Amino acid sequence: MFGHVQSHATIPLHRRDVFFVAALAAMGGSYLVLIVAMIAAQLGYTDYPLLLEILGDERLVYAIQLSLVSCSVSTILSVLVAVPLAYLLCRVRFPGKGFVNAVLDIPIILPPLVIGLALLMLFQTPAGRFVQQYVSVTYAIPGLVLAQFTVACAFSVRTMMTAFSEIDVRREQVALTLGCSRSEAFSWVVLPEARRGMVAAATIAWARAMGEFGPVLVFAGTTRMKTEVLPTAVFLELNVGNLRTATALSLYMIVFSVLVLLLMRLALRKSRSHD
Repeated sequence: MFGHVQSHATIPLHRRDVFFVAALAAMGGSYLVLIVAMIAAQLGYTDYPLLLEILGDERLVYAIQLSLVSCSVSTILSVLVAVPLAYLLCRVRFPGKGFVNAVLDIPIILPPLVIGLALLMLFQTPAGRFVQQYVSVTYAIPGLVLAQFTVACAFSVRTMMTAFSEIDVRREQVALTLGCSRSEAFSWVVLPEARRGMVAAATIAWARAMGEFGPVLVFAGTTRMKTEVLPTAVFLELNVGNLRTATALSLYMIVFSVLVLLLMRLALRKSRSHD
């Protein structure tokens, strides 16, 4: 999906297999139809002149800008954490490795509201209150970034683990036998090989951060001109019955996500051309 996974070999289709493949296509295609139908319905309902009017609303422009900035910061943090953590899990044996693997699944499987509530409770502990003396986290922009990062980073780690597992460990072993230290082999051999995985990890982290709602709502709040981002702006507009504005804002989210996906594919294509 993200470009760093090699294409699977195809099997020639025989005439006797047509009905079987057609059945698979019908079952799988129903999901594709659902996605296309949802996007088409949204595009059909959107009030396009309203898209320009939104850009004249200071509050909504702030929500758009904060979404883009916070998602970008969350993505950078996610990749900075995901690369070393995924490498350790893929290449190093250490006590409690299975436990670490299990913990990484918690942000993925927990209900989003529970994650937000857990973050809120964390900053009610003595350690959390100590941090709050120096940095305002709850119901503030740092809390917004932390809520996005908490979920996005887990997906980044899993993506990077897939990338590292596909890199032939023998290349790293050859570098070590030639006199490289572990850090040098990691920097000169592994990281260049993992660059496509890093692009994929950054993409999925950005997409998760952009769409994060539950943790943001509970932990950062929906304060206008302070912690309001696009998902919470859509929620607020729906609450007051302003469906057209909510639809227009959600279309902005779709556009931003598609642009990030296109940029990711362009970056992967350039990386392949340099191989």
